[in-house]
Amino acid sequence: MAESTADTADVAMTVDAADSALTVDAAGVAMAAGAAGVALTVGTVRWSELFAEAVARFKRAGIDTALIDAQRVVEEITGVRPSGVHGVLNDLVTTGAMARFDEMVARRERGEPLQYVLGRWGFRTLDLMVDKRVLIPRPETEVVAGLAINAVDEVLGTKSRAVGDAGGSAKVADLGTGSGAIALSIAVECPGARVYATDVSKDALAVARANLAGIGSAARSVSLHHGDWFEALPDELQGTLDVVVSNPPYVSESEGLPAVVADWEPPTALWADSEGFADLRSIVTQAPRWLAPRGVVVLEMSPPQTSTVQRWCRDLGWQATVHPDLNGRPRAVVARR
Repeated sequence: MAESTADTADVAMTVDAADSALTVDAAGVAMAAGAAGVALTVGTVRWSELFAEAVARFKRAGIDTALIDAQRVVEEITGVRPSGVHGVLNDLVTTGAMARFDEMVARRERGEPLQYVLGRWGFRTLDLMVDKRVLIPRPETEVVAGLAINAVDEVLGTKSRAVGDAGGSAKVADLGTGSGAIALSIAVECPGARVYATDVSKDALAVARANLAGIGSAARSVSLHHGDWFEALPDELQGTLDVVVSNPPYVSESEGLPAVVADWEPPTALWADSEGFADLRSIVTQAPRWLAPRGVVVLEMSPPQTSTVQRWCRDLGWQATVHPDLNGRPRAVVARR
């Protein structure tokens, strides 16, 4: 989540002021920020001191985003709004908050992704629970979700015009739902969509189920299904799906990933055989049996894969276009039969 420039500057000034010495108690006992790790006396410690300690520890651990990560940890524990950490820096730390701070900072120091340490992360309009059972929701996938939502809106508009005031409906499958980010975004943002979310991982479905409980009445339009890609879906959906969307594993086994990804995120959701194409190929090959006439497939992939997947779809006689991510790199293929 982004923080304002002003808020970041305020926090940076606080850290600079605290870098020389951190007042620990009323007697004036001081602890240098560079000596972080020495126990602080609960009841006399302020959040400004712990914040500076977290920044120092993260920097020593080689974390490039030390300031932002420390902000997010303090915000999570204190419950303040994003980028609101400066408003609590003079508050005293409770015993429970101190224990939680120590645990969260130690996890981040060991290299665990910030999203897992916090236990949640924002995705479009949603605040999702995330842990190491599922991939971390990323901005690239927000773009893919947006493409799927546009496709669903088009279907709903077309069907509404066909049936008049009664309104239309759209059947959508999110294959490999993980945390449920795409499926739940569609359910929340597209009233009238009926969403079927699948995953081969029961652990991932447990996370999706927890997130499903947090979206209110929109949850009634979502069902979760265990199994591999289309095989998880009820047979009666064959030939009826208006939109199929997926962020499947697409990283080649020969491709390196940063340790913060490779060492922590579920490998079955990252790597794919056949130079990363295996699952993409499986979805494209099976899609014709499941799509409705004029059905749409939306797939996320790596930039070098887009031209190949686009060609596969065109070979099926579909219209297929490549769409960029927020950095302008080709990231998704949208194909209509």
